[in-house]
Amino acid sequence: MKHNFHTHTTRCKHAVGTDEQYVKAALDSGFDVLGFADHAPWAFATDYVSHCRMPADQWQDYKRSVLSLKEKYQGQISIRLGLECEYYPKYIDQLYRLRDDGCEYFLLGNHFLFTEESFPYTGTSCTDDDELRRYAEQAAEAVATGLYGCVAHPDLYMMYRTELSPACMEAADMICQAAREAEIPIEYNLLGLQGELSGHSRGYPNQDFWQYVRKWDNKVILGIDAHDPEQLRSQPVWDIALERLHAMGHRLVNQIR
Repeated sequence: MKHNFHTHTTRCKHAVGTDEQYVKAALDSGFDVLGFADHAPWAFATDYVSHCRMPADQWQDYKRSVLSLKEKYQGQISIRLGLECEYYPKYIDQLYRLRDDGCEYFLLGNHFLFTEESFPYTGTSCTDDDELRRYAEQAAEAVATGLYGCVAHPDLYMMYRTELSPACMEAADMICQAAREAEIPIEYNLLGLQGELSGHSRGYPNQDFWQYVRKWDNKVILGIDAHDPEQLRSQPVWDIALERLHAMGHRLVNQIR
């Protein structure tokens, strides 16, 4: 079954294309399941305005659009309504409310620690070993809540690192152990792979990371992390990801809870 549970929309301010264009691209590429998981609409207590997620007042429009497409394309493709979310303990009640309001799943995309109102982007902050440990501890704590169905780009912290240091291995162990115990998959991120193949590497997916974590025998799922409908049409990237993961002996799945 060909699947993608990591699809963004223009509401996040850094994607292109209409919601329906993503569906049509998925159909053209033979997908059986398309999950929309745009960046969560956190309602911040301060006057901070995020540059990388949908505003809180766009949740209802997002939900209506995805559910309308689910109905329109019923029988052709299964469409699911999700969100990619950080773990912000002070705002965690918002995720429970979103779940009660129809959100079907959450991806853990830990782009910022604690809250982005006052903490830097993970890819930058995790060049420091202490910040890296905090990232891994927070990811493990998030997984333990049972709210999240998948750990998106678990190796995001390798963005600006050149080698898998002891601190990087310790972080990998913490994240993968938590995912293993929770029985949720970790994501092999195809947006990062597409960047690597085009000569603009994001630093993840990191081959050394994925070789190292094989020992945990985690469930692994492909995630396109689509910010453009055309990314759903890139069969070579999909095939290369499968080839790499099979060569390393990873256990692939095609569903999240």
